[in-house]
Amino acid sequence: MTTAFARPSVLMLGAALALTACDTADHFDRDPQPSPIVVDGQTIPEVARVQVPMPAVAMEPPRRGSAKASLFSARSEALFADQRADDIGDIVTVVISIDDRAQLHNSTDREREGASSIGFPTFFGYGAKIAAILPGISAADLPSGDVVEIGSASEASGSGAISRNEQIELKVAALVIDKLPNGTLVVAGRQEIMVNQELRELRMAGIVRPADIRDDNTISYDKIAEARIAYGGRGTLSRAQERSYGEDAMDVILPY
Repeated sequence: MTTAFARPSVLMLGAALALTACDTADHFDRDPQPSPIVVDGQTIPEVARVQVPMPAVAMEPPRRGSAKASLFSARSEALFADQRADDIGDIVTVVISIDDRAQLHNSTDREREGASSIGFPTFFGYGAKIAAILPGISAADLPSGDVVEIGSASEASGSGAISRNEQIELKVAALVIDKLPNGTLVVAGRQEIMVNQELRELRMAGIVRPADIRDDNTISYDKIAEARIAYGGRGTLSRAQERSYGEDAMDVILPY
């Protein structure tokens, strides 16, 4: 009886192992295969929708006469033309090289003392002799010394120190998104790198002068006005480094 019921169980277990062995390599990525060479919105979803500021399309006038045989087009840049960014849609490389060090020390000592007293009043220099004038009052009945004496003292001391060291070396290709009436360019760029469920993002924006762009179409970050540079991440590692909601709630509830 026991053997008869045990055989179907062994057969079912063997069949299950045979079925799961087919997709073991796919499930555990033991034998990864390269993807086919297909570039579309499915294989690269990041480029499925591209929407960036671009200049108005300039229509090329029709050619007439001998101009039809020319090898050059009015739309193409000249051979010795300036290749630096100068219009909406152009790309400029921003070099971010920050090496910031700051050390501040501050020390303050403050001390203050004050004292005041109010003595027994006298009348034309006569104090105890008033008792001889007033009937029924002896000199012993009159108070002596200070009537009111007030004294105070305060002392405070404080010190503080700041030591900061920041070093960042990055490059980002920014896009010219606007051209202001005075000729300056508004640039903005973003980079996203995802490795092992951790997304690193670099964003920058600012206003540059075309004259500050170098011959190799790069510009340093210190030449950018109203520069906004942000570098951070999102993912499992960044989530582990952030404070939890419980800690924030305890900081609100417990003031000390």
